[in-house]
Parts: sequence; C-alpha cells; structure tokens
Amino acid sequence: MGDYILPVELHNQIVDAAYQTRGFSPDEAAQATRFCQLAAWHGIKTHNAIKALHLDDLFGSGNKNNPGCVPNASIDVIPSKFKATECWDANRKLGQAVAFQAIDRAIELADTYGTGIVSVDHAFHYLWGGGYVMEAAKRGYIAYTCCTAALAEVVPFMGKYPTLGTNPHSWGFPTTNAIGFPIVIDWATSTVAMGRVQQFLREGKQLPPDSAVDKDGNLTQDPSKVSALITFGKHKGYGLALINELLAAFTGASIPTLRSRPERIPTGTNEKTTPNFFFQIIHPEALSSHNFLNNRSQSDNVKATIEDIIGHGNDDCLLPGQLEHQAAQQSQQAGGLLFTQAEIEEFKQVATAANVPFNTNALITT
Repeated sequence: MGDYILPVELHNQIVDAAYQTRGFSPDEAAQATRFCQLAAWHGIKTHNAIKALHLDDLFGSGNKNNPGCVPNASIDVIPSKFKATECWDANRKLGQAVAFQAIDRAIELADTYGTGIVSVDHAFHYLWGGGYVMEAAKRGYIAYTCCTAALAEVVPFMGKYPTLGTNPHSWGFPTTNAIGFPIVIDWATSTVAMGRVQQFLREGKQLPPDSAVDKDGNLTQDPSKVSALITFGKHKGYGLALINELLAAFTGASIPTLRSRPERIPTGTNEKTTPNFFFQIIHPEALSSHNFLNNRSQSDNVKATIEDIIGHGNDDCLLPGQLEHQAAQQSQQAGGLLFTQAEIEEFKQVATAANVPFNTNALITT
C-alpha cells in the first residue's frame, strides 16, 4: 500500500477546525491552514499540520501554565527611524500568521526602497521557512528568512550541552521563468531537523550516522533515544546556527537555553522564552548593474548561469527546490495531499478532537 490521498478540502477543514477549537481567530486559523496545505502540497513531512499542532500542544496555546502562543494576539510595530526596515513585537501571536504578514510587508518595503526588512521579537515558531520565501519568489522577489528554533536542542561544535536551536536558514529566488520553479535553499543547521527525528520515530526508521546524541552525550541513530542534535558540517553549521541567535539577540531575544522553557527562569528575573524571526526581501531590479553581456536580460543572465552550473555533464544534479516542485506535481496528479498511513492515523485523532467526521476507509491510496 502506498500513500493515502487526503482531499485538500478535508485537510483544510480539519486543520481550520483544530485551530479554531483551540481559540484562534478565523483569520489565524486560515493562515495556519494555508501554511499546512503549502507544506503538505510540497512534500514537507517535517513541518506539516501534524508538526504544527504538536508544536502548539507542547509550547503554544496547549501549554496552559506558560503558553508560548496566544490566540488573537495583536502585533505592535515598534517606531523606527529607518524607512526600509520594521521591527515588530508579535506578543506571542501564531507564528504562521505573523510570518505571512511579515513577508507581505517586506515586499511592500522592497517595492519602494529596493529592499525591505522585518525583524520580529516575541514570536511563536513559524515552522517551515522555505514556504514563505517560496511564496515570495513565486511573486518575483529574492527572499531570505531565518529564525531561532522553539528549543535549544543542538550541541555547539566541540561542546557537550545543547545551547543552540536547529535554527534554519531559507532563501528563495525568482527562477520560475528560467527553470519552471523557484530555487529554494532551505536547511536546518543541525544534521537533521527534530521534525525529521519525529517522522523517523513514526515510521520506525533509524537516523543517519553522526546526527544526534542520547542523554549521556553518546552518538545514537535510534530516534527514541535522541536527547540533542549535532550541527552539520561541524564548525560551519555551528557558525550558521550562531547567526540566528545573534540576530535574535540584536532584536530583543533572551537567553537561548530558556526558549520555550519558562520553568528554567531564575526566581526574581524576567526573561522572554519565545523565538525571533528575520525576513528580508530584495527586489531583483535593486541588484541590477544593467550590464548583461550578449544582449541578455537579467532573467536571461540568471538562466544562463543556472544552465552553466548544471551543465558540463552535471545533468543528474538537483537544484534546491526541485524536489519540492516534483512533490507539488505529484500532489497535482494525485488530486490531493499525500500522507503515509502513520500520518493519516494522527490526522484521524486531530479530526476527532476537532469534531470533524473522518473516515480512513473512504480515502484513496496510491
């Protein structure tokens, strides 16, 4: 048996109901649903609705003692003397809703100033950064985002204790005219994302070597024994993870090891325990020297560059974003969203909790 095909309408009904049941506004629920559909459509197993709701259960509105996400929260725009940049206090608003709004605002700024930056303090995790830059790239912009992960669960290079988040970086480039899809370079700075660990645990699979450690600091490939993750590329991944923590610190973040762990705050002190976001949009015209040889336009020049990189016998090379594009094509051909049996069982639990009828036997399999 292959994947189950979950109709988009049913998927969205379940996710929307799940968020509204938790107290989120119809607009917030719609943005969360939009994001979850986007992730599932492009084959993102680590940050689909299952991950999003699980994250909210653990650290968001589901944490009744110290909710990291507050339904119906409002964003405060902090006054600034810089016209092309804005800093927001999200007041623990749903991360997906904040992120979509921040990308839209950064695009507005880029249309006026060539580039636009929105940094966000006091946020709740926005999940798959690649989805936001992909959407911006489809609209014709170069986009970048990074964030601090919900937890500090990565050991720094040559260290022993997890003090960094998985801290993803995401770039999107408007290359649809050149190759048929936007190039999206999206990676966590750990060898694997914690969402991948959870996926492998669901699927009964082992982790790749040298990607995680157990509670004693020993390497493990058993997802049930993972206590912390390791940065990819040793010192290189460590440096990239550090970038996110420093951008967050400049914005207003508190101590990384306190993130989503309010019980660790020393008595008598006041610290934030929320993630931070950084978004930058660049209008392609703002980068142009208007000096493209052989009568090439800027778009032609980008296409020629890509063709050269994957030429010279490199025909089997994949471009970043190509797998997501192929997954989207598979979703289109299937006429719905593709999920494994284990994922469908979790969807059934979500649907039951949200009082949405869900009959697994009625679903088509591939």
